[in-house]
Amino acid sequence: MSMVALTVNQRAVRTPAEPRTSLADFVRDKLDLTGTHLGCEHGVCGACTVLVDGVPARSCITYAVACEGADITTIEGLDKDAVTSELRAAFTREHALQCGYCTPGMLVSARDLVLRLPQADERAIRIGLSGNLCRCTGYVGIVRAVQSVIEARRARGVAAEPDGGRKILGPAGSGRSEHDGPGRAERVRPAEPAPPATPVASIPDFTPTAVFTQQFSVAHPPAQVFAMFDDIAAVAACLPGASLTAPPDPARVEGAIRVKLGPIAATFSGFARVERNPADMCGRIVGIGNDRRSRSTTQGEIQYRLVPTGEGAATRVELSIGYTLTGMLAQVGRPGLVRDLAERLIAEFAGNLDRRLSGAAPAGADPVELDGVSLASGLLRARVARWLGRFFSNKDGAA
Repeated sequence: MSMVALTVNQRAVRTPAEPRTSLADFVRDKLDLTGTHLGCEHGVCGACTVLVDGVPARSCITYAVACEGADITTIEGLDKDAVTSELRAAFTREHALQCGYCTPGMLVSARDLVLRLPQADERAIRIGLSGNLCRCTGYVGIVRAVQSVIEARRARGVAAEPDGGRKILGPAGSGRSEHDGPGRAERVRPAEPAPPATPVASIPDFTPTAVFTQQFSVAHPPAQVFAMFDDIAAVAACLPGASLTAPPDPARVEGAIRVKLGPIAATFSGFARVERNPADMCGRIVGIGNDRRSRSTTQGEIQYRLVPTGEGAATRVELSIGYTLTGMLAQVGRPGLVRDLAERLIAEFAGNLDRRLSGAAPAGADPVELDGVSLASGLLRARVARWLGRFFSNKDGAA
């Protein structure tokens, strides 16, 4: 048992606690401040967010003993806070809460955004609140509430506070506690910025977690299609959302692909290698990329084979697509959704490829970014058609 001395909601506290006790359990069980909610207890959902020396922190993964001498503010300590009062009113006005379980942590994080952001940028607000999960509202009302408070404060001439007052980092937060003393800035060095990501030396093989097959046909002979596939820049121009970021080389292609599905948008930047077998009219593309915004990584493999049809005048392109997705997007990247997205992507690619082989596509045309609205409507029509087909087939069988 250790004696923990800190300041909670402007009140000095000195209480014994086990070294393993989290700050969330400490304020709830020792101080009866149950406005700090526990959800995942893994630092993911944000329900337990409190202020440690004025900086939002996940109290469920912060040890109480690590906050010795720090200034802790829970949601109860913000009752008379002007920014929080404005946010509470805005949350009510914009219907930004339902069950309310996430709301204390959401208000703490939103308060930090109101202080820091120079303007009511929806994208910046959504990124800032991405660590606070809500199972009820869909976030629209929450974002509107935060936007309205920022707009109102900036209109009144209340300027943004750069970095929210953060000066140094440490186990007790930003180091702005009254207990820190003048020497703390020298004792705790600022966190050094992460070094820039270096490109991988090689693109390794991998075992995909999901594999599916697709095919499409073009009215051109296999030899012409295979020669087209050797032009990496032309192939990238045919793929919606794709672009090259460096001169292509078969052993190492550097590029990016943009995907947008409704409110979900990602840009995967990475590298790929291209393998070709002219004797069998087949090839393989292996790549790896990451989306910095969502901290998601994907590995992909496309194997293709060209089959002559129409007495050699046309080509059927048979594809085997394997992928592995990790990170935040893996939570929404269900195999069925990825397969539907790939179907649309391949259909767009096939049309662009056919036009380019026919000489109709302009050189250097900008890639088309996928639109989630049209994709969703197309998928809905296709699925309704399948459901109706099953219904009538079952009805005829029953008759």
